[in-house]
Order: sequence, then structure tokens, then C-alpha cells
Amino acid sequence: MIYTHHLRVYYEDTDMAGIVYYANYLKFTERGRSDAVRDMEIDQNAMKADGYVFAVKSVQAEYHTPARFGDELRVETETSKLGGASLEMSQRVLRGDDLVFSAVFRVACMDMAGKAVRFPADIRQKLQKSLR
Repeated sequence: MIYTHHLRVYYEDTDMAGIVYYANYLKFTERGRSDAVRDMEIDQNAMKADGYVFAVKSVQAEYHTPARFGDELRVETETSKLGGASLEMSQRVLRGDDLVFSAVFRVACMDMAGKAVRFPADIRQKLQKSLR
């Protein structure tokens, strides 16, 4: 399933040339992942209260074409793999039909001590439903 997050590029998102500063794509995709998880009906505050959190383990990113001040962008997020204690989320940032940025994030389920742990059954079930 593809989850969508819309945003507009503001001046604060750009460098002196009016092009989105490269690190801001990580912020844009974080918002997309957060919205996707919320749309999966996973409450990260409740997870934390139960002693679990999600943490990005790695990211593989590619910049395709620059986004600029004023652009309307769409972040598409989908769960592409699910393991015992980690998942892979593929994301694309688009301006209309043009691919601007793409990335694959590996996300771990961790306890509050920072140790990787298996997903709780209810979270696993919700993530399983989101697989493409």
C-alpha cells in the first residue's frame, strides 16, 4: 500500500540558489514515514509507553532532480520488506510526475535500552497489512 504526504517547499528548505538543501529530503521523508505509520493505525506514543520505538538503521538515497522554492511535492511511502525486528520502507519524493528523490530506509524496532527486539504481535500485524 502506498501512503502519501503532501508538502510545499519553503524558503527555509532551500540553499542560496533556491534549491532544496540535500539534507531536507531526510526531513521530508521522515514526515512521510510518520504519516504512513499513523495511517497504519500504529500509535508511536503508545509503543513508547510499552517500551518500544522505531529507529532508522540505514538509508540509501538518490537525488534525481532538484526541487525548488515554491514547489509542491508528494512523498510516497510503502513498506517493502518486513523482518522479525526490522522493516524496509521505500520512499519517493515527486513533483507532479517527476521523480525528485528516492530512498530506502531500514528501520529497526528497539527497546528503550537501544537493543533490537522483535515487533510486538499487534504492530507486526499492522505492518504486514501494509506490505506491497
